[in-house]
Amino acid sequence: MNPKKLLRKVAPKKAVKLAEESYRKSRLGATHIGYGLPARNLRVIGVTGTNGKTSTCNFLNDALKHAGYSTALYTTAVIEMAGERSINTNHTTVPKTKDLFRFLKLAKVKKVDFVILEVTAHALHQHKMWGIPIEIAVMTNISQDHLDYFGTMEKYAQAKARLFSSYMKPKWCVLNIDDEWFDFYKSASSGQVFTYGKDKSADLRISSIKSSAHGLSLRLDRSDHSIVTTSGVIGEFNGYNLATVASICEILGMRPDEIRKVIGAVGAVPGRMEMITSPKGFTAVVDYAHAPDALEKALLALRTATTGKVLVVFGATGDRDTTKRPIMGEIAVKYADHIYLTDDETYTENGDIIRKAVYAGIVSAKGGTKTTEIADRREAIKKALTDAKKGDMILIAGLGHQNYRAMNEGHIPWQETDVVRELLQEIDRQ
Repeated sequence: MNPKKLLRKVAPKKAVKLAEESYRKSRLGATHIGYGLPARNLRVIGVTGTNGKTSTCNFLNDALKHAGYSTALYTTAVIEMAGERSINTNHTTVPKTKDLFRFLKLAKVKKVDFVILEVTAHALHQHKMWGIPIEIAVMTNISQDHLDYFGTMEKYAQAKARLFSSYMKPKWCVLNIDDEWFDFYKSASSGQVFTYGKDKSADLRISSIKSSAHGLSLRLDRSDHSIVTTSGVIGEFNGYNLATVASICEILGMRPDEIRKVIGAVGAVPGRMEMITSPKGFTAVVDYAHAPDALEKALLALRTATTGKVLVVFGATGDRDTTKRPIMGEIAVKYADHIYLTDDETYTENGDIIRKAVYAGIVSAKGGTKTTEIADRREAIKKALTDAKKGDMILIAGLGHQNYRAMNEGHIPWQETDVVRELLQEIDRQ
């Protein structure tokens, strides 16, 4: 019998867990040594949360570069090393340990000032971050996701809490004071806590966010100064992401006028509220939103940014938390004028079954009459683009930056923004 299977059979579950974690840590420690302790002496900023991780990391990367720092960036969307950027083509949100260590080793060789890492709950749970020195740990928000893996919200939250606890020993913990899990993370934090949000007690208070189709304006207040700035990104939730960046800039000792300038200089992130304008006067917005909270925030951003109609093209991911499917259907009904229900990534599931679960939520919210179901994603997007009128905004949600779709037949090539642009040209020729 396999030794691991034998251990699980004869030993108590707690003992098995401790033994497995000890093994993973020892293996990781050996890998650290094998790569020459690549994280040693690096200034690492780790960003976690359910939504906003990728955008916050990219915004921070832009801000620090505009402030004169050299950076290394590792996110699910893009990887950047000392100014050289590439799309992350790894078909996983959790980097392989060796890939991460190679990245850290190169960051040391390049002598970058800061390393910015998008940190997932899975990576923390699997001890892939253990031994990496975290100077600043950042929490964006917590909402339902990955319950297929963690089982409960409590276990999901606990996994992310490792980034802030004595497990990782961060010097600073930057927390969203408005998030419902704030108290949990504050109590879990081992470093000095810095808070941001609309709550009056926040260290950096968000006094106002005004969003339009052209961007947003933001006012941030501290006890002794204010920061008023603008950005080309849209959505109130991106106001929170920018406030997160400003909080880190405050910790690093930047002056208010510097923070205003670097926040105003951040650019859009591939597949994150990425806007494509049609010659006919409507706008398609490609976003990675694949969980209820993210879908709601994205749709609300479009609703507040336009006086036209809001259309949405979306589905749900296969082999993932099934409970969120009807919830996403209900959210779509609440914020969209018309819904184009389609396939996302089915993995090993039948697409018909996934769509049926989403449609159940649509029906319960009485949105059946404003829903068009088209299984073929390309055709669903084409239908939405064809139906859209001047002033409308179309959210195309679920895949974002990805250059593939995980379907029953395997990973098939897919780049959402390219599909949208191709279809717009095709429609114009008709």
